[in-house]
Amino acid sequence: MSYYTTRQIREILGLSPSIVGRLIAAGFVAPARGPRGEYRFSFQDLVVLRAAKGLAEANLPARRISRSLKRLREQLPRDLPAAGLRICAVGNSVAVIDGRDSWRADDGQYLLAFEISAPRGQIEVLQRTERRPAASAEDWFENGCRMEQSDIARAIAHYREALAANVCHSGIYANLGRLLHEKRKLDEAEAVYRAGTSACPDDALLLFNFGVLLEDLSRTGEAIACYCRALEKDPRLADAHYNLALLYEAAGKRRDALRHFSACRKLK
Repeated sequence: MSYYTTRQIREILGLSPSIVGRLIAAGFVAPARGPRGEYRFSFQDLVVLRAAKGLAEANLPARRISRSLKRLREQLPRDLPAAGLRICAVGNSVAVIDGRDSWRADDGQYLLAFEISAPRGQIEVLQRTERRPAASAEDWFENGCRMEQSDIARAIAHYREALAANVCHSGIYANLGRLLHEKRKLDEAEAVYRAGTSACPDDALLLFNFGVLLEDLSRTGEAIACYCRALEKDPRLADAHYNLALLYEAAGKRRDALRHFSACRKLK
């Protein structure tokens, strides 16, 4: 069986002695000791160390890393095969695949992926980069919707990615503008709504949301104009009638206020 020193581990994997020491202390590997007490790493230790580094960098819980590495070690040969090895983790599974075989995961989502070979008698570790299919605007939009309840910042980031993929999706503008408004990023929200009402001028909800922002900015005239435009697109938008009624009432336009209050009551 071949053994590797701490120096060789550093050269092959790029792991400093301190990092290796932490991985040993965490119980991820248990190398043998030489006559002078120096660490002697097996081929299995080398692979497990590299996998531990990748999984730790993915911020996975220590218990899950230990479980994954245990399964990984069970699949490893004692020495590197002539064809090399490919190591990948998809979801909760860690796979060891002979270098001659094809290697693909249907969803393309790899936590870690690397190859080990010895083309010139020197062991090498090569990082693999898998190309993922580009997400569509609808994918980004749906992810943003899911994120709204748990992580507003990520939801905003997803909506921005969605806009980059499709500038004619009114729901993206409406949701992104609303979240920016809630975060009190009013200038950014206004820029989103202006771009949205230009790209999607017939969307009533987008116009309504813009009106709410303008009202919050005390730009009453512009807010009234937005609500009126929203009602032109969708006369059954009760909240637009209600907000208009309040603005007209505050402006002393009682007849207009009553008209919209009445319309709101009928719709509700």
